[in-house]
Amino acid sequence: MTRPPREKKPPRPLTEERLRKAALHYLERFTTSAGNLRTVLERRVRKNAMAGLETPEAEAWIERIVTSLVAAGVIDDRAYAEMRAASLVRAGRSRARIKATLQQKRVDPAALDGALEQLQEDQPNADLVAAVNFARRRRLGPYAVGDRAARRLKDMAALARAGFSSAIARRVVDAEDIEALTAQLEDDPS
Repeated sequence: MTRPPREKKPPRPLTEERLRKAALHYLERFTTSAGNLRTVLERRVRKNAMAGLETPEAEAWIERIVTSLVAAGVIDDRAYAEMRAASLVRAGRSRARIKATLQQKRVDPAALDGALEQLQEDQPNADLVAAVNFARRRRLGPYAVGDRAARRLKDMAALARAGFSSAIARRVVDAEDIEALTAQLEDDPS
């Protein structure tokens, strides 16, 4: 026995308090940048507008809400960017891909540059570490099973598409074995 689909409730008219509660609810679940929170709230306003509930003062509300949350320290673009950059290195993302991801999340440009500088300070060989993590996940180079020589160009191409330089891709793909690659990570100061 199947139930008939439930009818969606029409959205309630937006107020500044409802928008603030939506922002806090989002922040309970996700760490984010000020710009991304603006995007989330603007999407909510557009959804209401499509339902015929235009709210012309919503832009001012969004600005007040985001500004107050930044002032209270609930949102910190620099801390978010640093945390996200370190996480993306562990996930095997190149520096270029990290920058693009943080720009997409509308991180403040000054905070983004600061986070990338901090990443360089904390982990000077972040791109090599990320490339090794990427190779491990995708079973490239020394992590591959079978004839590595036949796969060399494909492995190099996969690393290039992921945003790694040809020099780093070559170091990862041409490593003799996993131990040699690990030794490169420990020896590499750059």
